[in-house]
Amino acid sequence: MSNLAAGNEAKKAPNKSPRHRARELALQGIYQWRVAAGEDVQIEKQIQSEKNLGRYDKELFSKLLRGALSQPADLEALLAPYLDRPLAELSPVEFSVLLLGAFELAQHTEVPYKVVINEAVELAKTFGGTDGHRYVNGVLDKLAPQLRALEFGERNKTRRP
Repeated sequence: MSNLAAGNEAKKAPNKSPRHRARELALQGIYQWRVAAGEDVQIEKQIQSEKNLGRYDKELFSKLLRGALSQPADLEALLAPYLDRPLAELSPVEFSVLLLGAFELAQHTEVPYKVVINEAVELAKTFGGTDGHRYVNGVLDKLAPQLRALEFGERNKTRRP
């Protein structure tokens, strides 16, 4: 079991939603891919074979994991302008959370951008370093308007008098 998975077991709470749990497991898979490499299908099978995964949205887990790992270069290119250092210098957890968040912002427009950012921040708080969640929040907050221009346009319309 990876360090992230071990931390996951220790911090698992019974009241987590199946969608949040799916994001945690997708994060675990992206982290594993970042640290030890491997194929997305193989990583997915390995995670799903673990015991005590709790309730999670299996379909969302697969979509997030496979989607993020199918286009890492594209997602990295989206993130790069908003980073203060090269991707290679990010901690594996911050990198994994950002890749997951960027994928969800880009490909899952049915999920409001605020939910995507909040979920990423919560994952960074749970698994990342002391201030990693602030970094993740800052990067995704800058990326969101680029990927969700329509959503930001609607938000601005509702604020006008």
